[in-house]
Amino acid sequence: MQKGIRLNDGHVTYLGLLAKKDGTRRGCLSKKSSDNTKWHTKWFALLQNMLFYFESESSSRPSGLYLLEGCVCDRSPSPKPSLSAKECLEKQYYFTVSFNHENQKALELRTEDVKDCDEWVAAISHARNLATEHETLMQKYLHLLQIVETEKTVAKQLRQQIEDGEIEIERLKSEIAAMLKDNEKIQSNPTTAPSDDDSEIKKIKKVQSFLRGWMCRRKWKTIIQDYIRSPHAESMRKRNQVVFSMLEAEAEYVQQLHILVNNFLRPLRMAASSKKPPITHDDVSSIFLNSETIMFLHQIFYQGLKARIASWPTLVLADLFDILLPMLNIYQEFVRNHQYSLQILAHCKQNRDFDKLLKQYEAKPDCEERTLETFLTYPMFQIPRYILTLHELLAHTPHEHVERNSLDYAKSKLEELSRIMHDEVSETENIRKNLAIERMIVEGCEILLDTSQTFVRQGSLIQVPMSEKGKITRGRLGSLSLKKEGERQCFLFSKHLIICTRGSGGKLHLTKNGVVSLIDCTLIEEPEGTDDESKSDKSGQDMEHLDFKIVVEPKDSQSFTIILVASSRQEKSAWTSDISQACLLISDNTE
Repeated sequence: MQKGIRLNDGHVTYLGLLAKKDGTRRGCLSKKSSDNTKWHTKWFALLQNMLFYFESESSSRPSGLYLLEGCVCDRSPSPKPSLSAKECLEKQYYFTVSFNHENQKALELRTEDVKDCDEWVAAISHARNLATEHETLMQKYLHLLQIVETEKTVAKQLRQQIEDGEIEIERLKSEIAAMLKDNEKIQSNPTTAPSDDDSEIKKIKKVQSFLRGWMCRRKWKTIIQDYIRSPHAESMRKRNQVVFSMLEAEAEYVQQLHILVNNFLRPLRMAASSKKPPITHDDVSSIFLNSETIMFLHQIFYQGLKARIASWPTLVLADLFDILLPMLNIYQEFVRNHQYSLQILAHCKQNRDFDKLLKQYEAKPDCEERTLETFLTYPMFQIPRYILTLHELLAHTPHEHVERNSLDYAKSKLEELSRIMHDEVSETENIRKNLAIERMIVEGCEILLDTSQTFVRQGSLIQVPMSEKGKITRGRLGSLSLKKEGERQCFLFSKHLIICTRGSGGKLHLTKNGVVSLIDCTLIEEPEGTDDESKSDKSGQDMEHLDFKIVVEPKDSQSFTIILVASSRQEKSAWTSDISQACLLISDNTE
């Protein structure tokens, strides 16, 4: 049995009373009970990211506590009024607090006033990020504290050097005073030759000049050594290393694009124009879509990057990304076409003449035993590589740096483009998956041609036939004949469930009522047994609790029932969970 979590009850009570007294948001709300049948009025108080609730405003002890960190608070539509329990129609402003992890029921609340509802949603949404904002501020505070400590150390060293310099100046002043006295004595003595005085003074001045130069050089050497060992210099060294690595990676990428265009694209264009072309111009365009344009774009980008490196240490990179960003829609077309280009290439390889010609191109020394598919894949990773490089650059770029905002903007734009390309690739792959399944079905299936139909899961299940009276005997569930005859290949989509039998050659055949619309379905995860089932033999005991029932009630035809049996409890749980989720999403969208 799982033990409960222990809390400091006294401190929680103190925080609850503090929230009740000085909370950012307080008031009465209606809270939905755990069995989802009734609403109870509680007095809620919000303190930082903790939501306390009391039985009433006069209660001296909180009844419960919700931790809001990382939650999501949104307005929710008013549910349809229950026929069994008539609720007050005035309380029709609802909102939910979801905690974004499994086995945690969302907190459902409602108010009587729309303004009060919006203020509660805004207050909880603000409270959900308090810990994250506190961590960010602490990181900035520690960074500033480190800078202050470094400045203090440098200031202390400079003060020590100034003190040493003042001591040295006093010593030199005393030496000069002594020399002046000696000079006066020499001048008062007429026996000393004036030429000797001049030569001695010149020597003294020369020694003083050497000493001043040595002290100045020692001071600057100390300052430079201190800066070299400082965190700022270390950060700049790492930043320069990232830039130099970026230059090397860009040079390698431009070389890969050069090989793709010169060793494959242009020779295949010439081959397509021959008398007996092994490939058509349309196939060449489909395989190498935008490849040449991408090469020209990155050649310009690489030359600009080399020019920036040549002007080091005055290194400005942000304007280069400003030039690159407007041209990234070319990458979108390439990524969207990538999977299709590989399929066209695989189809063309079935032609012996083309396959032989392609192997000759791949055998060139520049290719280094890499295939055409490898070169076509390189541009797919370039945008993520730029994002990682910008992350490293920003990690070693001070907050007050002149390029900080521009690099941050370029990173955000690249991340946004990466997400868009990922979604487009996922949508394209889903359409191709649906079309592949539709081609496997001999009778065809028009509902799979709907682009909004999203594939969820597939697998083998056993369909139990219904008796004449519409009943099923659990004793048959374990029979081997039923497993062979009733085996079905099932495909679950966002709107439909497809049930097929497997034929020869990997083809599929739709069963009777094999296209089930989920909007007309009711899922029963644990079908109830009958008295006759309890008297059945023990052959079905191994299959108990593995079956689930789908009751279909179409609007334009007679209702029917489908009973499916999974091979394990884990598989049954996965199927029932996905079917329930799909039905719930459909019902939410229809509302």
